[in-house]
Amino acid sequence: MPQARYLRLADQIAAAIDRGTLAPGTRLPTHRAFAERFGVALATATRTYGELERRGLVTGEAGRGTFVRDPGLPLSLGMQQGTSDGLLDLVFNMPGDSGDPDMLRAGLRRLATAGDLEAMLRYQPHGGRPHERRLIAAHLEPSLGDGFGPLDPEHLLITSGAQHGLAITALALFKRGDLIASDALTYPGFKSVAALQGIDLAPVDSLADAGGVMDPDALDRLCRARPVRAVYLMPTVHNPLGAVMDIATRHRIVAVAQAHDLLILEDAAYAFLDPTPRPSLLSLAPERTIHIGGFSKSLATGLRLGYLLAPPSRIAPLIEAIRATTWNAPALISGLVAGWIEDGTLARSEETRRRDGAERQRLCRDCLAGLAGLPLLSHPNAGFAWLPLDRGLRAEPIVSRLKTRGVSVSGAEAFATTQAVPQALRLAFGGLAKPDLTAALRTVAEEVNAARALP
Repeated sequence: MPQARYLRLADQIAAAIDRGTLAPGTRLPTHRAFAERFGVALATATRTYGELERRGLVTGEAGRGTFVRDPGLPLSLGMQQGTSDGLLDLVFNMPGDSGDPDMLRAGLRRLATAGDLEAMLRYQPHGGRPHERRLIAAHLEPSLGDGFGPLDPEHLLITSGAQHGLAITALALFKRGDLIASDALTYPGFKSVAALQGIDLAPVDSLADAGGVMDPDALDRLCRARPVRAVYLMPTVHNPLGAVMDIATRHRIVAVAQAHDLLILEDAAYAFLDPTPRPSLLSLAPERTIHIGGFSKSLATGLRLGYLLAPPSRIAPLIEAIRATTWNAPALISGLVAGWIEDGTLARSEETRRRDGAERQRLCRDCLAGLAGLPLLSHPNAGFAWLPLDRGLRAEPIVSRLKTRGVSVSGAEAFATTQAVPQALRLAFGGLAKPDLTAALRTVAEEVNAARALP
């Protein structure tokens, strides 16, 4: 049976992309112009472009056209749905909005028409340009807690993302063999940083019925038994559990840190999702807290810009670590973010992410409503949720079966600091269109129920 014309045309365009004849970013002809060039019907041209998009070779932008994708960028790490092997991806949390490209275009136009472009081509101060540090500090002040007072921009360093902030903190302030207390389930990126630096992580039990919030008494017992240097926490919108630590527990954690002279590493990557922020640990213990965050989750994952707030005594070694790793954060990206702070784009984007997260949480709970008896742990505005499994169920077979059905999810291993890994699924849904997300979550519910039904 001869191959359909649209598939032959798709193969022809795919070969040109593979050879490099059509480079990443190349704008393809309109559907009508393509049909005229190849002497086919408009419907055939549309099917050809649809096939190329299905293969992950092109991407369409409303009102602008169809462009060749960068083949080095996995679909699961962009705004497309699914992964390069056709899976619907519930592993990576990729918040985004259809208006994001327009946001970027407007920001780039602003930079191109105002400001000193030549300065962006030069080396920058290691900790960031002073005016941008002032803008970021002013933006952060309301989120740090009432009574904190004006934030000194000299205590703020600009980093190449929150992950870079974690890395330079480990590099500058800790040495191989140091012990840091952490939650039993914690951010995998910090686990990676600790492993590379030779830092040991000690899991701390959580409070009963608190959604994974660290137990200050358990932290105190650990410090009495072992030489703990610091405690790593995500008190506002914990990843992966979504928990928010109450004010009383924050004060108790600070008291333990003061009693045992611990540094506090406060990861605020998702804190913007909580509309009524509690006092930050930085506001409660500024003399010993390193507060780390970024803009990837509130703007776009590809824009790697973060910040780090630290006591004056810690600034010099942290600046040295920035110098040794990146010299300075990219001026183009810091300039973009600074402009978005000034014109209100960042605040609007944060609100959009909160609203979208809330809609996806409701969708998630609707799709998983048939999993009677299983608690779904999450923050009401977050783009991820944690699904503990019934006693006796194992996550690995469920993950494997889901993959055969075109859905990719995480188990708990990447997040666990304990030797015994809990049996659970982590569901991230910030990167899927809602119809795809609905299909993926319903498939998850079916497979979990199927596993529960096995003898």
